[in-house]
Amino acid sequence: MNTATTTTNATITLNESFAARRNAFDWIFAALVLLGGLFALQRYANYMDGYEKGILLGTIPAVIWLGWFWRPLRALMLGAGAGALLAISLYQQGDAGSLARADTVFWLKYFLSSQSAILWMSMLFFMSTIFYWLSMFAKGEGSTMSLLGSRLVWTAVFMALVGTLVRWYESYLLGPDIGHIPVSNLYEVFVMFCWMTALFYLYYEEQYKTRALGAFVMLVISAAVGFLLWYTVVREAHEIQPLVPALQSWWMKLHVPANFIGYGTFALAAMVAFAYLIKQSAGETRWYKLAPLWLLGVVLCFEPVVFRTSAGQNGSSYWMVYFGISAIIVAGILLGRERIAAKLPALELLDDVMYKSIAVGFAFFTIATVLGALWAAEAWGGYWSWDPKETWALIVWLNYAAWLHMRLMKGLRGTVSAWWALVGLAVTTFAFLGVNMFLSGLHSYGNL
Repeated sequence: MNTATTTTNATITLNESFAARRNAFDWIFAALVLLGGLFALQRYANYMDGYEKGILLGTIPAVIWLGWFWRPLRALMLGAGAGALLAISLYQQGDAGSLARADTVFWLKYFLSSQSAILWMSMLFFMSTIFYWLSMFAKGEGSTMSLLGSRLVWTAVFMALVGTLVRWYESYLLGPDIGHIPVSNLYEVFVMFCWMTALFYLYYEEQYKTRALGAFVMLVISAAVGFLLWYTVVREAHEIQPLVPALQSWWMKLHVPANFIGYGTFALAAMVAFAYLIKQSAGETRWYKLAPLWLLGVVLCFEPVVFRTSAGQNGSSYWMVYFGISAIIVAGILLGRERIAAKLPALELLDDVMYKSIAVGFAFFTIATVLGALWAAEAWGGYWSWDPKETWALIVWLNYAAWLHMRLMKGLRGTVSAWWALVGLAVTTFAFLGVNMFLSGLHSYGNL
């Protein structure tokens, strides 16, 4: 058999293997995504410029690939799309095009308006955190509780996606010139941070066949939800606002989501690093060997200390309750650390999850930084201006570039890499929130 025949047979085998991996639902999913994308292009073409049409056309194969790469996403995306379409149809009935229907139509008022869906998301994330931690302290494996925690996370992500899509539509109900993709302020990006981080965790949960990490990862998501609820009630941040001129760009649709894939995976890696250190120090009794627990206490209490003084009387009470819950969590982990460590997977697995999370986050954060430079050139006439946000984004990038370099070139593993990942989360948090709170500059769109 000559080389050409061998190559041909190998190609046929690869093609057959690819086709064999696709089931009927895969093709139905692809067809629905294609039809939906083309329908959106046909119906809303007049509202989009050439770049936005290109983004939409590029999104179609990307969504299909995601659904084929990780099949649970197919049902999630189709379900979220169906939920959003149902909400839109309810808005279009009766007094069509009025946001006031969100207060009078049962399904909109309690489930499908953006604010209702996001509140459901918040409650479900809190509940999932509770069940994950109950599973850690339960006798035996606690598999039923951890399974319930996992299902609640899936449901929370579903409600978050529905809320995000409906909020996008609601912004256009206020006026064609006001409508925009909901990634423009702190409220909207915190919602995105929550569901993106949760989705990446769920992927690793399935890939590594363990739900033990859910208890740790959901802590950082619950902390974000805690901030989101305060920001909603005290600052009324859920109100849809027109975009400032600098944000009226198609670049926002690419730059912000890529950025928050990085933020989400860096946060996930840090919480896995925390689990690594807990497992490593399970038998320790010396206080300085329990530094990861004291660090968790500082992190969980960060929000109450920072926001309490500017929150007013009602907000201050909210943060005091938050502070109390944080103290209970830290005390519970301190007392039950040996049982928790026994249920965590092997250190090698934790190290691998930490590495893969940072690698994915670094790739997307790099893309986001390049896109941000291109956007800055269009908006302000220069690729880089050493604005505080840009400077801290560079610090974040250099931190994780150094982490990956040390791992790939020098074999960095274990305790040092875990502590480095935790420090990375502190740096990233300041770049994300601290710059908005303490510094001012061209990126001050989400002041607290």
